[in-house]
This record gives sequence, C-alpha cells and structure tokens, in this order.
Amino acid sequence: MSAVNWGDAPTWLAAVFAGGAALFAYQTIRSQREQIGEQRQFIAEQSATLELERAELRAAAEDRKWAQARQLRMHHHKAISRHIDGIAGEEDHWIVTILNTSDAPVHGIEVRFGTAYVAVEVYELAPSATHNLGAQLGDRLAAPVHLLGPGRAVRFKSQLWPASTLHNNRPSVTFTDDSGVRWTLDSYGKLEETPANGAS
Repeated sequence: MSAVNWGDAPTWLAAVFAGGAALFAYQTIRSQREQIGEQRQFIAEQSATLELERAELRAAAEDRKWAQARQLRMHHHKAISRHIDGIAGEEDHWIVTILNTSDAPVHGIEVRFGTAYVAVEVYELAPSATHNLGAQLGDRLAAPVHLLGPGRAVRFKSQLWPASTLHNNRPSVTFTDDSGVRWTLDSYGKLEETPANGAS
C-alpha cells in the first residue's frame, strides 16, 4: 500500500474549487442572461400595451373633439323669388338653415356661398321648421351669428343670382364649437377642421 501524495491534494482541491467556481459563475451568467431576456420581453410587451392604450386614448380624444361638430346640421335649398306681379321666376338664391342638435352652444356661425359671398339676411328660426321654406321667421340677426344655443336654428339667405351662377356658389358653414375648435361643413356634408389662419 503506497502512501498518499498529500502534496498533490491542495492542487486537486484548488482545481475542484476552481471548477466549481467556474460552473457557479457560468450558471449565474446564464441565469442573469435569462432574466435580462425575460425583462426585455416584459418591457417590449409593456411598451406594446402602453402604445395600444395611447392609441385608444388618442382615438377617444379625437372622437370627443369631433362629437359636437358632427351634431351641427345644415339644410340648404335653391329657392325662387316671387316677383311683384306674383309670377314665380326661376331658382335664383339659396336658403340655408343651420340647426344645432348638440347639447352645447356653437359660436361664430357664418355661411358663405362659393368662396366670396356671405349671406344677405339671417333670421332666428323654430327648430321644428328647419325643412319648411315658408316657415315664420323670428328676429333678424347680424352675420356672423355670435351664438347658437343647443336645439336652436337660424336661417341664412344668399343674394340673387342667375341659375348658372347659383349652382357655382354652393353654401358652406363655418363655426366654432364649444371647445374653441373652428370647423367648416360644406353642402356635400364634408366636415373638416379649419386651420387657425382661416384657410381651408
């Protein structure tokens, strides 16, 4: 039976401990990499969720912004002037009725005909008479109409034109909602926000 070489034992122990330390370091690094990967995935998922929430909030805010403007109604008709002898002529002017169906007032209501013409007459109107061209008109108002309350209506009348000019000067209404946003609604029902400088 040979004697144990104790001189080699510390070397073996050092090698075993070094191997164990290396294995532990490797396991620690691998665990940390897995944790970092999981954290990155979690952060990416959270970022995607936050972006979806932001998009939903933006969409809701945009809907709220447009909500009142979409409730302003414009009814427009070509009309015929009655001549002194009582004989009706051809269609020669526009009659435009604006009805505020929202629950808040709108401001600065102005009707334009074509690009250059404004209404020559503006009157208060009973909301129930918006489609009745012969309805009894209320007080005469100045244009633009400063304030139109909820459920209220006003009627605008254009100047007189020949039939061809009448068709080329279709009406549009510009107004400011209760939040201070300026809008334009044309005779085809297109609603758009009007830039602050007034250009469309």
